[in-house]
Amino acid sequence: MRKTLIALGSALSLMLVSLGQTVQASEPVDQSNPYQLIEQVAENTFSRIRKDRTLLRADPDLLRDVVKDELLPYIHTRYAASLILGAQYYRKATPEQRDAFTEAFTEYMIASYAQILLEYDDQTIEVQKDKPIDPNDKIVKVRVDMTDASRPPIRLDFSLRKNTRTGNWQAYDVTAEGVSMIQSKQSEWKTPLRRDGIDAVVEQLKEIAKRPIRREDKQKQDAS
Repeated sequence: MRKTLIALGSALSLMLVSLGQTVQASEPVDQSNPYQLIEQVAENTFSRIRKDRTLLRADPDLLRDVVKDELLPYIHTRYAASLILGAQYYRKATPEQRDAFTEAFTEYMIASYAQILLEYDDQTIEVQKDKPIDPNDKIVKVRVDMTDASRPPIRLDFSLRKNTRTGNWQAYDVTAEGVSMIQSKQSEWKTPLRRDGIDAVVEQLKEIAKRPIRREDKQKQDAS
């Protein structure tokens, strides 16, 4: 049955490409409330994955489009990239290098989130209830609990930043079980940045982002 579904998904994928059609993205989300933003983005993302499950199983790389459509508009990638570089490397970098790093980091994040979404299997997502927000608050954290019958629950804390000009909120970091993505990448890329420089790290991120989206067991089989 699984092989039949995959075959059907492959056929549908080819049909969509040949017809020049794309899977429709969800309507834009209201960004004026960070709690409702996270809840609506999660609902749109997982609803789309469920709706297009057969197609995505046949071609997991299509998850990149899901990330671009449903998540990326609500992630402040430039701010996140600047935090990862830190003051030391951000100040040293030219404007062109900053742009190149941000672009490479964005593609890296698209691939990373697509890989994570590949493991989604109807887990239950519970977003923290709205809390009063001071008009002067620029940073808010929103807790999300992900539960799965086959494994312990996972706590995620999304950090969001308010654009003082537009009033819109965007996520820039996520902390999973106490581990911040920003801090993790700062630690991981600190040595390559110091040893090889920002241009080399940009090229490395580009190469990582090009890797096909596959389940971990499939990747291990291909590597063996």
